[in-house]
Amino acid sequence: MMEGHSLEKDGWESLLADLGEPRFRATQVLEWLYARRASRWEDMTNLPAGLRAKLAAALPISPLEVVRETGSADSTRKFLFRLADGQMIESVLIPASPALYGEASDRRTICISSQVGCAYGCRFCASGLDGLKRNLTAGEIVGQFLRVSELSGEKINNIVFMGMGEPMANFASLMRAIRILNAPWGGGLGARHITVSTSGLVPQIRELAAQPLQVRLAISLHGATDDVRNTIMPVNKKFPLGELLDACADYVRQKKQKITFEYILIGGVNDSPEQARLLAGHARALDAKINLIPYNAVEGLDWTRPEPDRQEEFLAAVRSGGADATLRREKGHDIAAACGQLRLQAVRSLKSRQ
Repeated sequence: MMEGHSLEKDGWESLLADLGEPRFRATQVLEWLYARRASRWEDMTNLPAGLRAKLAAALPISPLEVVRETGSADSTRKFLFRLADGQMIESVLIPASPALYGEASDRRTICISSQVGCAYGCRFCASGLDGLKRNLTAGEIVGQFLRVSELSGEKINNIVFMGMGEPMANFASLMRAIRILNAPWGGGLGARHITVSTSGLVPQIRELAAQPLQVRLAISLHGATDDVRNTIMPVNKKFPLGELLDACADYVRQKKQKITFEYILIGGVNDSPEQARLLAGHARALDAKINLIPYNAVEGLDWTRPEPDRQEEFLAAVRSGGADATLRREKGHDIAAACGQLRLQAVRSLKSRQ
């Protein structure tokens, strides 16, 4: 059984043709799903009743069930959703930073999950503490965008795939969801307003570079040397830093666009002046932007964020190395906004009651 938000336009045309319906029915269905945001087939009144019944049986479009919602003092909102099989995922709605975009900015970014859990086991991350349960379908990925738009009442104009999971490890569903979110008949977001983040899956970076859509790429770097990345990111042992940077260079040449290095600052681990100097060099060589992110503490993990003065010193060192860098200020630190924390809390609570 496939969900209603997993099909692209040609898929809808083929499905409806198999049901003996004219091609224009696909346009009607898509208008209901994305322009009008209908959540029930019975609401689609310009479709024949018999067709609505068939579609309701074959393609459920139930909205994601909200398990918990938290709000931060900085207006960040985090949503814990339950899927049809009982698994849980998270999405985060992030407002614009006044320091970067001005007080009047209408920039609203959603951080979307691509998997239930994660198999890559980054040592600082809550997403992988309970392991990988499964990939999300394209419909479950698209559903996060639609549901958060509905619940928040906000116009979301940026998407980042930096939530739970490794997006590149769910490549087929990721790309289908991106095509749906980008299409004028779907989410209608420009490709350059969609960013895919990866911990460093080199083959998929090269595969993404070959895709026609101009989506943006972010690398969860978190270490400027193999030693540091090996300590906190097991993926680096399979795809070392040199291979990763080579793939990034090829991506930049092919796509003719900047990439971003995401760098979570962890006290005493990757926040030394030497790491700052080397990080600046990597970014300068690729004309990449660096986004420094103070670590959000995770229950059960011993990592801590550097003191504010240490964060500022690291930022200054990176900038003095000739790199374009920003330091993300508080975003959701008071609502457990790091990836996977709400889900982990919910899973542990359920286990404790069993």
